[in-house]
Amino acid sequence: MAVTSPWASSPHPARRRPTCTLASGTAASSVVWVANRGTPLTNGTSSAPTLTLTNASNLVLSDSDGRRVVWMTNVGAASSSSSTEAVLLNTGNLIIRSPNGTTLWQSFDHPTDTFLPGMKMQIRYRTRAGERLVSWKDAGDPSPGGFSYGCDPATSIQMFLWDGSRPVYRSTPWTGFRVKSEDEYLLTNTSAIIINLAFVNNDEESYTMFTVSDGAWHTRFVLTYSGKLQFQSWNSSSSTWVVFGQWPPHECNRYGYCGPNGYCDETVLPIPTCKCFDGFKPMSTEEWDNGEFWKGCQRKEALRCSDGFMPLSGMKPPDRFVIVGNTSLRECAAACGRNCSCMAYAYANLSSSIENRDLTRCLVWVGELVDTGRLGASTASDTLYLRLAGLDAVKGQGAMP
Repeated sequence: MAVTSPWASSPHPARRRPTCTLASGTAASSVVWVANRGTPLTNGTSSAPTLTLTNASNLVLSDSDGRRVVWMTNVGAASSSSSTEAVLLNTGNLIIRSPNGTTLWQSFDHPTDTFLPGMKMQIRYRTRAGERLVSWKDAGDPSPGGFSYGCDPATSIQMFLWDGSRPVYRSTPWTGFRVKSEDEYLLTNTSAIIINLAFVNNDEESYTMFTVSDGAWHTRFVLTYSGKLQFQSWNSSSSTWVVFGQWPPHECNRYGYCGPNGYCDETVLPIPTCKCFDGFKPMSTEEWDNGEFWKGCQRKEALRCSDGFMPLSGMKPPDRFVIVGNTSLRECAAACGRNCSCMAYAYANLSSSIENRDLTRCLVWVGELVDTGRLGASTASDTLYLRLAGLDAVKGQGAMP
């Protein structure tokens, strides 16, 4: 199927696992979407595979001999029309469109390894979980690989990068920002890419979406087969994808790298490093000094139930929290304070970020604090209230070691 620039769609019978793909017209080998990832085409004959639009308004991909359907959409009989058309938009979105202009199906609702501007990364639907990016198996095999990126199904307020079922990287829990200027990437002395990240949450769904500034290079987030989530832009002058951002960006940012009760201080440049909270010390000073942080930190002094909390601003809160909804900051503090096993809490008022909804977010932690970070000044950061022994809770007042 031939389409116009800047995107192209075609079967790839020459690949080791032949598939029907969407590729950037400016970088023909840069595939951004694959239809039949788990069911490769066969190329036993010289004839090309076929992609057809049926009278039932479905796209059907058939093997080269036409005898085997390897992939098809599921639009539904109610949408049948001989005037329905398949269109590849300049955004890279392949759609099936009815005569009245209604979109019946779109590839943007079925992501593979790439997140494009204008695409929704579904965090939650009303009746089911959201979507994930899934990496290729290797550089020449677009079948589903071992890495995936998507929403934490247990909480719906943070994103994870997984290697199989093992977490590799975790975002900060959502703090209530609706639209955030995520970053600005300088390309020349006179131009830049500005990324705007939006988070939308309503009764039907929750999703995140990003857009880029007008005139920006072709831009994408892609989950590589080596397990890195990268923000890339196409430089037509050098004919290369330029990587402007990568997650996890450092070893310190890998999930749980600093061990229990340790945190990754991202404000330390040029390389973030692991630290212990005030009132804590390394489990093994010798191993900690040698850069082995996995054992984490331990308290210098045992807690008493009457001990208070020290506010730590600019933090990425730990994982493994319990959500207590629709509370005030005082109620959140009280909920943690009256539980002698509660080690920390964090609070955010999300009401101003969600139209016509009253929503607050109280997170509490019982036990060890895992995968904590210090972000500094950021709309994505939180104030973490950490329970400390004795006067440390009074002295600290938000200070970090």
